[in-house]
Amino acid sequence: MLRPVVFLAAMIAIPLSAMGAVYSYVDEQGIYHFANTRPPAGKTYHILIRDRESDEPATPSTALLRNTTYDRLIRQHSEANGLDYRLVKAVMLAESKGNPTAVSHKGARGLMQIMPETGEELALRNPFDPEENIRAGTRYLKLLYELFKGDLELVLAAYNAGPQKVMERMAVPPINETISYIKRVKLYYAGLKESP
Repeated sequence: MLRPVVFLAAMIAIPLSAMGAVYSYVDEQGIYHFANTRPPAGKTYHILIRDRESDEPATPSTALLRNTTYDRLIRQHSEANGLDYRLVKAVMLAESKGNPTAVSHKGARGLMQIMPETGEELALRNPFDPEENIRAGTRYLKLLYELFKGDLELVLAAYNAGPQKVMERMAVPPINETISYIKRVKLYYAGLKESP
């Protein structure tokens, strides 16, 4: 019983923002283990604290990938900007899961989750109008694609974290949310390429 008490005392001393996920499991000798990495394969474990930004993006559901509600608009604006419509759709799904009224905790809005300042630069009047939002988001992706010479990781990093942060080091910034976001978009993109 002492180990859980020691662990809880240690947790109280560490700010939650500094912690990643915390896992626990009991080994064959009945000893409790706490770790910040997943336990070995075959071990039954509990997640005591979830990582705020998981390193492992969730596998997209088939229903999410097959939702064609906005495909016509995505194709239209992707073709106008010379982009693969599956990439634009992958970004949209990673950003809002296809919810046109989505608003992030940072204030990004609509299907492509466009920040108000970026929306002004792109002449986006109504961020909750699907066509306007997809048009602006696709145009923004194209601008980033040109700025970063087609380097997909940098383009996605800039879409998520802002181009300035990427330009400072000409690399993906070491931001967990951005790293997770890139993985999620690429996962959706791969899934859309495999879909009939």
